[in-house]
Formats: sequence, structure tokens, C-alpha cells
Amino acid sequence: MTFEPTLVWAIVLLPLLGFVVNGVVALAAPERKIVPTIVGPAVIAISFAIALVNFFGMLRTGPETAVIVPGYTWIPSGSLQVEASLQLDQLSMLMTLIITGVGFLIHLYSVGYMHADKGYARYFAYINLFVFFMLLLVLGSSFPLMFVGWEGVGLCSYLLIGFWYTGKVNADAGKKAFIVNRIGDFGFIVAMLMIFANTGSLSFQSVFAAAPSAFTYGGAVVTAITLFLFLGATGKSAQIPLYVWLPDAMAGPTPVSALIHAATMVTAGVYMVARTGVLFALAPVSMIVVAGIGALTALFAATIGLAQYDIKKVLAYSTVSQLGYMFVGVGVGAYSAGIFHLMTHAFFKALLFLGSGAVIHAMHEALHHTHRDWDAQDMRNMGGLRRYLPITFVTMWVGTLAIAGVWPFAGFFSKDEIIWQVAARAVGPFRGWFTLYWVMALVAALLTAFYMTRLMIMTFHGKSRLPDEERHHLHEVPWVMYVPLVLLAVLSVLGGWINVPAAIGRMPVLGWVPHAEWLHHWLEPVTAAAERIQAANLPALSETAPFGGGEALWALVSFAIAVATIVIASAVISRVEYRPALESAAPAGFRRVLFRKWYVDEIYDALVVRPVIRASRWLWRWIDQGLIDGVLVNGAARLSRMVGWFGSRLQTGQINTYAFAVVLGVIFLFLFVFPRLF
Repeated sequence: MTFEPTLVWAIVLLPLLGFVVNGVVALAAPERKIVPTIVGPAVIAISFAIALVNFFGMLRTGPETAVIVPGYTWIPSGSLQVEASLQLDQLSMLMTLIITGVGFLIHLYSVGYMHADKGYARYFAYINLFVFFMLLLVLGSSFPLMFVGWEGVGLCSYLLIGFWYTGKVNADAGKKAFIVNRIGDFGFIVAMLMIFANTGSLSFQSVFAAAPSAFTYGGAVVTAITLFLFLGATGKSAQIPLYVWLPDAMAGPTPVSALIHAATMVTAGVYMVARTGVLFALAPVSMIVVAGIGALTALFAATIGLAQYDIKKVLAYSTVSQLGYMFVGVGVGAYSAGIFHLMTHAFFKALLFLGSGAVIHAMHEALHHTHRDWDAQDMRNMGGLRRYLPITFVTMWVGTLAIAGVWPFAGFFSKDEIIWQVAARAVGPFRGWFTLYWVMALVAALLTAFYMTRLMIMTFHGKSRLPDEERHHLHEVPWVMYVPLVLLAVLSVLGGWINVPAAIGRMPVLGWVPHAEWLHHWLEPVTAAAERIQAANLPALSETAPFGGGEALWALVSFAIAVATIVIASAVISRVEYRPALESAAPAGFRRVLFRKWYVDEIYDALVVRPVIRASRWLWRWIDQGLIDGVLVNGAARLSRMVGWFGSRLQTGQINTYAFAVVLGVIFLFLFVFPRLF
């Protein structure tokens, strides 16, 4: 029995159809909301349903090789033949389910969150287009097709982050995301050119089949290619040093933040590294760099999250940190562990962002009645919201426990899997580096539990810091917003059980899950080639961590640390008397350094932004205005005017003057032609 794909192109094209329909409504009748309300979520729901049909078909037959769904010849140019075709395998199937499944819940939530916005139809047009490009990115069968989706999600992030473009802060945030990502995209383009030059193809199947013979293990060429690819991933997935755009992306609507952070753009870099695992397996130096940048980003972003007061900024830096974990996983060669955390993170991060949106929605509703000039996103203005938003309170605690790595929530399984895989690979030439990364990942996990507990205590516990006249206007969000929260909370509990570590036992926990480490075995057809290269060139995995103890022991230690951190943080933070933001003193000391995000934005502003602005102004004044306008354009005009003026002096209207000029001209002509006659 062979797997026969079903309507795979429809999965991709339905969101594009939604963009067209909603775009027409946005242009022709923006006040009409019934069409976007139906079409926007419906096209994603149908794509998800078709993806499920294909998933269960793959589950029954288990194809060992990728299935290519043909389209047409896109680029026929000599030896470069690029087909517009889709590649359906276990990795792209999983990513498609995440994008369409979580994406549908975000679309459904958006119906309630954005319904009063004047740009309602335009919003749904943009997020439908966002999903289309992300699906093209993960289902494309070649590097150029992936790059089209890669650039498309960058465009949509610009449109959605700057959705409320009349505000300068929002417009600047959109531009910042767009410009920073262009740096990473340069790396992707260079890598594609080098791949074609060395393999003669840009199709995934052809490139990965040719890679072991075309490249030398640890060679300079494959190392350069993978580092350029990682530069692209650094931009899209917000890693050091290109992470600075993602916190500013909070300027867009909150469901957009959930879509970017959980189901689309920022996961693209992790997916790309996993997809090109064969190339990274041939480049051990690149593996060290990818894992090292991931570990540093996970720890660095976690420290910043400790001192932020904007509820969305805390979650933004938690995303940067969690993406660091994913890169640690794929960087050490544990591709299934990295993708596993990508999946569980999609569940609990979408939940946390949508939950924060419910909080912001309720705060706006309360503050709207008195027009109080308070920031509805500042946690210092909240407190005690559990009495008014009980569903949001419970579901966000589920998401918090999941991201903190508490058993039995999803994040416990996926995060600890990455931490253990780093420890198990701390052998041979990687021992020193990977031991360091393991310690950094453990510390980042502890900080994550602390700052997420701080978020929950400041937002939902203690006394409300809203005045009485606003407090009684607080209420739970409508069902169209809390139903996605409940479903995501369920996934945040159950999602981790599909990949129960073998060290903890084999458990048929979900009926159709046949054994422990199901996701690892599901992804084996995709990751096997890279794992064979690693097995042939690297020492066998260790059964103990660098400081002793096996996987089960360190999972227990990690769980205990997470629980202890939450308990201690709850006790400490609950005693703090927070004042509303306008009455609070500015952070001081080291807390100020963390609050100002280690002054990285200020450093970039001083070293990059201002010099570029000064250079641009110099070029404008001396090259544009001085040379081009002044000398070339205006100079040519002045010369023409001078020639015209001189010619006009010859037009006197006197016949004797013209006759004299003719005679004089004839004399000069004779002198020039027949000089010897004179």
C-alpha cells in the first residue's frame, strides 16, 4: 500500500484565495465584515482538514522517501531547472499541521479581537497571505521555492507589524523587522549560489543526495555554505545578533504576535536548519556555531525577560530564548528534538500570546470608560485579574507551566529532550563546547521559570492596581476568543506525550501513538541521512551527562528545579508592593541594565544607525544635491541656457549684419580649406 497525496496544492492555495477575497473586500467595501469573518478562518480550517487527511494517509503507509507533488517548470535556464513543485514528507507534514492547526485557532481568536478595527478585512487578507507564504516555505521542494516563501513571510511581517501604520512607533517597528531580515536573507542567497555551483542543482532531493560526495566532511566550502544558511536563519528566527527586530514586533495586533511567534515566521529558520541537516552534519564547525549561538541567545534573552514590564515584551523575549533552545537542538544534530520543541512551543506560546491579548483586551475595555492614560500592556497596572478573567487565568497558567518545563506539560518533554541531547553529545571533540552549552541551557531554563512566574503573579495575583471605577468594567473575553485558549491549553498538556523519552518508559498514551519517542521515529526518514553522517564521523552518544547521571535522573532534576523556582518566585514576588506604572520609580542598578535590554539597541543605534544616517545625509548633500543636481543636472541646464543666450545675440534682425557674417564665414572657410592661396 503506497501513500497517495490528496489535494496538497489546495493546502497552499486556499489561504492565497482567502487573501484575494479579503483583499477585494478591504479595497471595495472595508466596512463589510461578514465575508472576512467567514472566509478568513474558513480557508485555514479547510487547509488543516486536508492536511489531516494526508497525515493519516502517511501514518498508515509510512513512506520512506519524500513524495513530490508536481506543478510546472518555473525556471528553465540551461542546467538550472527549478520546478514549482511541493515536497511532502514527515517533516513538512508536521510543519503543515502546526501552521494550519495553530493558525486556524489564531484566525478564530482574531474574529473577536479585531472585530471593532476599521482595517478588519485588510487584517484577514494579510494573515491569510502570511499563512500562504509559510506553507509555501515548508512545502516547497527546492531552495528557490523555499526562498519565495522566506521573502513572503518577511513582507507579511512588515505589513502586520506596522498594521496600525499611522503611529510612527508601529511603522518604525515594521521597517526594523524588514531591514534586519534583509541582512539574513543575503546569507540565504549566497548559500543558494554556492550550493548550485557545487552540486549543479537546487532541488532538495538532488542536493542532499549529492552532498556527501560533493563536499568534504569539515571542508571549507560546506562550512561556508552552512554558515551563510545560518545567517539567514539568524534573521528569521531572531538569534544573536539579529534578534532585535522581534521584541519591537509587539507593535502589531496581539494575534499577529501569536502567529509570528508560534506558527509562522520565527520557526522558519529552525525548519531550514533541520531541512538541510545533511549539509550541517558535514560541517562540525557550523554545528558548534549554531548550537553556541542558540545557547547564548537562550540565556541572554532570558535575562532580559526578568526585568520587562510590558506583558508582550516578556513573552517576546521568551520566544527569542525558546528559539535558542531549538537551535541548540538542531545545532548538536538532534533534529527531532529541535522540531519537537518547535511543535510544543507553538502550542504554549500561541496560548500565552492569545492569553495576553485577552488581558490587554479586558484592560482596554476597562480603561476606555474613563479614558485614563494608562498603558494597558504594563503589568504594573494589572494585578488581581484572576477574579475577572478566570478562563484566561487558568489557561495562561497551563502555558506558563508548559514553558517552565513542569511535568506533565508539553514543554517538560521537549525542553528536557534538548537539554539531554546536548549532554549526551558532549563527547570527543565536542565535549568542552557542548558541556558549556548544557550548563547554559539549564540556567536559561531556571530563569524562564522565574520570569514567567513573575508575569503571572504581577498580572493575575494579589490586589488589583486598577481604580474602582475601572475595575468593575473588567470581564472575561467572548467565547470566540476563549475557545482557542482552552484548545491550546489542552495541546499544551498533551502535546509532549507523543515523544515520551525511552528512558522513562514505553507508553501507548494517545491510542495511535505506538511507542515511546514516536515523533523521533516519525521523522527518521528525513533525519536518517544526517544521522548516518554523524555516526560515521563522531563518537557514540554518551549514556550519562557530563557530571554523571542519566536522562531520567536529569529530567527529574530539571522538573524539581522548575517547581522550586516557581514556588520561590511566587513567594518572593507576592511580597513586592507594585505601584501603577505612572507612580513607579525607574529601575536602578543592574535591573536598569536588564530593563534597557543590555543597551543593545543603543549600541546598534550608535554604531550602525547614526553613522548610516550621517553618511546618507552627506551623500545626499554632496553627491545628490552637489554633484548630480548641482553639476550634472543643473549644470547642463545652465550650459544650455548660456548657449541659447549666445545664439540669441546673433539674431539682430539687421540684413547687413547677416551679410557681414556670411562674408566673414566664407573668408574663414577659404583660409581653412585653401591656406596656400593666401
